[in-house]
Amino acid sequence: MKVVAIIPAYNEAERIGGVLEVLQQVAEINEIIVVSDGSEDNTVEVALGYNVTVIALPQNIGKGGAMKIGSDYSHADVFLFLDADLVGLRLEHVVELLTPVLEDQADMTIGIFGNGRIATDFAQKVAPFLSGQRAVKGHILKSIDQLDATRYGVEVALTKYAEESGIKVVEVALPDLTHVMKEEKLGFVRGFCARLKMYWEIVKSVKIS
Repeated sequence: MKVVAIIPAYNEAERIGGVLEVLQQVAEINEIIVVSDGSEDNTVEVALGYNVTVIALPQNIGKGGAMKIGSDYSHADVFLFLDADLVGLRLEHVVELLTPVLEDQADMTIGIFGNGRIATDFAQKVAPFLSGQRAVKGHILKSIDQLDATRYGVEVALTKYAEESGIKVVEVALPDLTHVMKEEKLGFVRGFCARLKMYWEIVKSVKIS
């Protein structure tokens, strides 16, 4: 069974290395694909330092588009999606996400942060469908229309499809894992504006999917 990990990344040169270092240790993963979504920093150069495939998009098209391009690049029985800005990722987190799908106990898993930071833990407990940490069977992913049109709302589109199609979804606890918030990356004002834009894309994705 072929497992492909896809990491959409936009200006994550400072953080993506930690994620890739862990993924390279996971025996179940056959291929790692980094999709640099129009990054303007050294994300591509950092990723090329690892044993991964790097797709460098010339301009930012949104997370949904980056995920679609990554999944179209390679055939897989199972796709694993992880954010590039994870903090505290461990090998066991990845294995826990993959195992229910690999053992046919689930069609999709959704990773939920726990014991990481109050802000990110709370957000995922309130809205687990926003989590970007997922494993999903390949044939299911390929059957979702307009995944590339959802931009930041891709997680909502995946969850909505699962609900409407009746596929089995399992939530997986990811203890001591968190990510860097937009306000920390961009400063409060720019980060807050980026967050509002993300929420708007999420609202739109509900209509698209």
